[in-house]
Parts: sequence; structure tokens; C-alpha cells
Amino acid sequence: MLCAIFCQLMPAGIMKMPNLDKFDIAILKCLQEDARATNVEIAEKVNLSPSPCLRRIRNLERSGIIRGYTADIDRKEVGLGLTVFVEFKVVQHSRENSEAQQKALLAIPEIVSCFLISGTADFLAEVVVEDLAAYERLLTETLLTLPNVSDIRSNFAIRSIKTHGPLKLPEGK
Repeated sequence: MLCAIFCQLMPAGIMKMPNLDKFDIAILKCLQEDARATNVEIAEKVNLSPSPCLRRIRNLERSGIIRGYTADIDRKEVGLGLTVFVEFKVVQHSRENSEAQQKALLAIPEIVSCFLISGTADFLAEVVVEDLAAYERLLTETLLTLPNVSDIRSNFAIRSIKTHGPLKLPEGK
């Protein structure tokens, strides 16, 4: 049943493999290493002149392959010392309930990533907060009030081993 809901919620064409060549892949790898690299630096690394390199980067952005550019911020250095992986189980599986749950989860700023999953839970969210007291407030005041939730399970991260790692990209054509 959840698979049927998941398939209904996926935007059309999301499973389609984009037609990326070796230059596109090389550009993506460079940007994963350093998103602040200049077009000239990237062009040199991928053996293109700057104009075609910039055109390819713009095409990757327009197509949605490159969704944006962000700073990788050290959570602890800004006072966010606790990461919690929260599993949510919904009351009744339906498209409407799933959409309502997704909308509610998207509105919570402490949730930095969230997935519709299969298994014992329906959603898995990564929550980042200051400390245990902040998580308790979020849990009691927000998470436990979410629509259609029948169960919440929290798993606390002891230590971060790897976060925001680069994607292993396929070989270009």
C-alpha cells in the first residue's frame, strides 16, 4: 500500500536517468568538491573553454540536476549539538494522509532531511537541535501534534561520522 502512495506522490519523470556526458559528470564532481570554484577553474579541470563550461553549468541548473548551492556549516560550532533520527508511523495509509504529513514535516525548520520510507515506519526525519531539552520541546509541542501520527520513535546520534558526502556519480557517456 505504501509503495502505491509513494509512486503516486513522485513527480513525473523523476526516475528517468538524465543524459549526462563525461563533461557534465566532471563538472558535477568539481562542484561537489568546491561549489565556490569559478567557472574558469572548473573549465580548466574538465578540459573545456569557459563559455561552453558555463553553458553546461546553466543547463544543469535549469534542468534541476543542480538544485542550488549551500554552505556546509559545522552544527556544533553554531550551537546545534544534537542530531536525532525520528521515525513516524501514520494512522491510515492514504494519499491525503501522506500529503498532509509531508506538508507538516516540511514546515518544521529543525527537520533538515526527511524521507518517505518502507519498513516499520512511514517517514524518517533527521532533526538537528541544540540539546536534549530543545528536542523534548520540539517533540512535545510539535512532533506529537502532527496529523495522522500513530507512533514516533527517536534514535539519537552519538557521533557524526560522515555528513553531506558527495554523490558517487555514474560515468559520463
